[in-house]
Amino acid sequence: MDPSELLERLARTLTDLAIPYIVTGSMATIAYGEPRFTNDIDVVVRLFEHQVDPLCEAFPADEYYVNHVSVREALEHHTQFNILHPASGLKIDVMVADDSDFNHSRFERARPLSTAPAAIITFASPEDVIIKKLEFFKEGGSDKHLRDIAGVLAVMGDQIDRTYIERWARRLGLTDEWNLVNSSSRRHTSDV
Repeated sequence: MDPSELLERLARTLTDLAIPYIVTGSMATIAYGEPRFTNDIDVVVRLFEHQVDPLCEAFPADEYYVNHVSVREALEHHTQFNILHPASGLKIDVMVADDSDFNHSRFERARPLSTAPAAIITFASPEDVIIKKLEFFKEGGSDKHLRDIAGVLAVMGDQIDRTYIERWARRLGLTDEWNLVNSSSRRHTSDV
């Protein structure tokens, strides 16, 4: 199984179980930006108690590893749990959305994208992907987040709603990180 097959299976399962979701992280930056290798899938879900058992059962123990207790704790605390596919080494990080204004906005702005002839998968908007990457950069300082952002900005260009990003950057305390991205992209543009 490769990452795109696992992503399609995940999306189909969540849709069948009526669990709203958005794909974020590396898979989203690849969809909107430049290709790179990743062996994990990040997805944000709106999960309810009655959906926990059907979700776990949709990933059978002979092929996947899902810890029911971790799923219930993630639901209670709005944190994350994992779905592992040991045969391929692939991992799905499932984040349970809290009731924040930003999460409401992300779900409202989600975009269905065709990833294969028969697969339509719901991704976070490119702007929301950038905002989360800014948060991750602020938390951990990893340049991979800046490279992912640069890739999305390079590919999407004028299609990016920078005003939306600036508004959320101010609200979430990410203005310095957004300014760093903008000054870096201006520097690269002037070098060309």
